[in-house]
Amino acid sequence: MSNRIEDYALIGDMQTAALVARDGSVDWLCLPRFDSPAVFAGLLGTEENGCWKIAPLSGGHATRRTYRGDSLVLESEWETPRGTVRVIDFMPPRNGTGPAVMRIVEGVSGEVAVRSELRMRFHYGRIVPWVRRHDDGRTVAVAGPDAVWFDTAAKTYGRSLTTYSDITVREGDRISFVLTWQPSHHEPPQPLDAEEALRSAEEFWADWVQQCTYEGPWRDAVVRSLITLKALTYAPTGGIVAAPTTSLPEDIGGVRNWDYRYTWLRDAAMTLSALVRTGFLDEAKAWREWLLRAVAGDPENLQIMYGVNGERRLTEYEASWLPGYENSRPVRIGNAAAEQFQLDVYGEVVDALHHGRLAGMEGHDHAHQLQLRLMDFLESHWRNPDEGIWEVRGPRRHFVHSKVMAWVAVDRTIKMLEADGTEGPLEHLRGVRDEIHREVCEYGYDAERNTFTQYYGSIELDASLLLIPQVGFLPADDKRVVGTIEAIQHELTEDGFVRRYPTRGDGVGLDGLTGDEGAFLACSFWLADDLAMIGRVDEARELFERLLALRNDLGLLAEEWDPRLQRQVGNFPQAFSHVPLIDTALRLTSLRRLEQNGAASAAAAAESA
Repeated sequence: MSNRIEDYALIGDMQTAALVARDGSVDWLCLPRFDSPAVFAGLLGTEENGCWKIAPLSGGHATRRTYRGDSLVLESEWETPRGTVRVIDFMPPRNGTGPAVMRIVEGVSGEVAVRSELRMRFHYGRIVPWVRRHDDGRTVAVAGPDAVWFDTAAKTYGRSLTTYSDITVREGDRISFVLTWQPSHHEPPQPLDAEEALRSAEEFWADWVQQCTYEGPWRDAVVRSLITLKALTYAPTGGIVAAPTTSLPEDIGGVRNWDYRYTWLRDAAMTLSALVRTGFLDEAKAWREWLLRAVAGDPENLQIMYGVNGERRLTEYEASWLPGYENSRPVRIGNAAAEQFQLDVYGEVVDALHHGRLAGMEGHDHAHQLQLRLMDFLESHWRNPDEGIWEVRGPRRHFVHSKVMAWVAVDRTIKMLEADGTEGPLEHLRGVRDEIHREVCEYGYDAERNTFTQYYGSIELDASLLLIPQVGFLPADDKRVVGTIEAIQHELTEDGFVRRYPTRGDGVGLDGLTGDEGAFLACSFWLADDLAMIGRVDEARELFERLLALRNDLGLLAEEWDPRLQRQVGNFPQAFSHVPLIDTALRLTSLRRLEQNGAASAAAAAESA
């Protein structure tokens, strides 16, 4: 497909999501869940792999588009020589119904000829379904266990395995098109009223956003990020996917293509921390329950990721029939990294539970016991090498960030026991915490260069080291922390944006892969955070504003930014990019208020003098 990654908009119902391009084409949609096979997979191939386009017959990209207020209802407008037409796209939150994509074509002015072009291809674009007219006049497409129903008052016709509708809209006209999914063995679903569903969807988002406690200069960016994170939450269980897509490349034309439609404990934990600190406790409670179910009975074998229902087996295979986004192969379904050992997830999970308690989330006996059992496992395994936060597919190593997060897990458990006053091995855990700290400072620090390193004994840098002051392992003004921040800023950036770690281009790098990648947006936000923490606030704000400028016109971010190509790369939209955006906004807003309060106090003192 010809659309850039940032040309897409997100719509969703908190169980699955669709990507809508500027040209009016829905190029990605998995039904009925985030990780289900795609009905529209044109994003990873061509229109023959499935898409649904509604646009003026004259073609072209939308002249303008926006979300309706603080919602996930998309409006796209085309100005044509004969008039202006608007397409309203959304997925209403489910209320006892199946997933539905709703598209309302509205005449704004003049008279515009519009075409709906529906090309359904099941199982990631591989299977052409049997499409027929049902007795009630609706169109239904069936392939194996899946059935997709198409409802519209417009006349439809079939040609070349595609369902078309041609309409002419004038000012004030509104014509709806509704696509719903249900198991093929069920009775036909009841037709849905798109106008009523639109009102309901807008009310849902308005009510949800009202909980937001953030008030600051970047409120629009923060709220859009929060809505995006909510859209990536699987409502029935509380699991949170890292992104709604698979195999959007980190390196255009390369092999760094992964399936992100699962719940990473790390990403979900960081997401929950951001939601908790902006007033959304219900999501934190739901995720805690999801966590307890996912690891029930076997917390010692904690996986780094699960399916949205807590599934453990996420077998990875290649969809060889798909050419990939801009010929970036392979297209991967599933994720073999689920079998990796990543020590840092213990720290992120325990830290998320810690933030929940600080925000006033009531105690939970099972969560308390789970945390102590995780400590038992961690005590025996923190000395082991792992694949680390970046999920390298090379040898395991003693990654410094992993050890730091093991320290975080122990530290937050100590704080829990101290706050609760309950029985626990407090003195023993304090000893473990001190031991981890000493080892990291001895083996993970290069005194000659005054910087922490990627892993014990290495000379390489790693952007995850930017989290050392943020998690409290060392204070921000410690010379080793300042040295690490400055080393990363000078040696691991391109055009001011941070790369995760050095790559080897044509050679095989530390991560076991060839090729390069773009600047990692989360790491760039981490740098802005660190700069603020060490007193370089103006520099931090400048970097933060530059990062905000990388968002697309709807405020969405992919995983990475390619400074050479000047475009977003990686899966989209990416929770791991929107979370640190919120974190950095919170920090900079807090510092700004301190500055304003200080200035006000100084002015008051001068006046009284």
